[in-house]
Amino acid sequence: MSSIQSDSSANVTFVHPATFFINGFFNIPHAKYYYVFLSLVYVVTVLGNSFIMCIIYLARRLHTAKYVAVFHLALSDLCGSSALIPKVIDTFLFDHQDISYEACMTYMFFVYHFMNMQSLTLLVLAYDRLVAICFPLRYHAVVTKTDMFLIICVMWVFSVTFFSVLVGSVNRLSFCGSNVLDSYFCDFGPIYRIACNDNSVNVLLGKICYSLLIFTPLILIFISYFCIALVLFKFPHGVHRIKSIKTCTSHLMLVAIFYIPILSNNIASIITPLHPNARIMNNSLTQTIPPMLNPIIYTLKTEEVMQSIKELYKRSKVNTIQERNMKSSWRIN
Repeated sequence: MSSIQSDSSANVTFVHPATFFINGFFNIPHAKYYYVFLSLVYVVTVLGNSFIMCIIYLARRLHTAKYVAVFHLALSDLCGSSALIPKVIDTFLFDHQDISYEACMTYMFFVYHFMNMQSLTLLVLAYDRLVAICFPLRYHAVVTKTDMFLIICVMWVFSVTFFSVLVGSVNRLSFCGSNVLDSYFCDFGPIYRIACNDNSVNVLLGKICYSLLIFTPLILIFISYFCIALVLFKFPHGVHRIKSIKTCTSHLMLVAIFYIPILSNNIASIITPLHPNARIMNNSLTQTIPPMLNPIIYTLKTEEVMQSIKELYKRSKVNTIQERNMKSSWRIN
């Protein structure tokens, strides 16, 4: 069954399938074990990111502009994984590989939007480190909580607008033959490749999307750390330089975990054609593992977070003791 949309002003008719079929892995025995693994990854992602958000919310010392961005990164990781993994599990573990056209477009929008949010938030954190190290005396005046909220709002407006246009561009395509997507979700590339009319606009939007997700933020992050390195080399050897480097370590690890797998996958696909199964596995791990690791890295590698966890633990312990003492005194009375 196909649905037909007409553009009366241009007298053009577009043929859309009622459903797409998400193919997933091809001829891999015991592939379902991989989706069980992804479900475990999702559980750790939810617990880890919920934990880091709770710590930031409860610890007053973390109510700073930097941790507004860290909270937003955890939220984007949580929402991005929630947009992707449960649907992947439902699709392949429970054999629901047919998805309606409208649901597919919604699925695509949220996966891409939250991936973009993760990338842009890493850029914002690089900006935070740039100002903190290169302009330390002006940091609290330049990077305020209000400014950080404003930056995040602009990011959301920009991302929602762009990906609405990207997803909307699919409505200008006609699908005359196959409705099978060689992917593990409603991916933009596999969708426009099976269209039977001109998809040049979609190809262009796909390249712009890749630039927005990867190249532009990564280049700006590289420039930020180049400037930071120039400033750090001017510092005399000692505690101040080591402390400044430590504040960047956790962020650099997040940048490496997010961008290196994506770049490696794309470079590998350019050098040699990847088997569809290898491409699906690489891309799915690239999208699911970083959101799981981010809160672990920020918890273990950031001194402020570790100190806040210890303080909250001590506070809860004291409150528990006080409650027990109050209960025992009531019993005596």
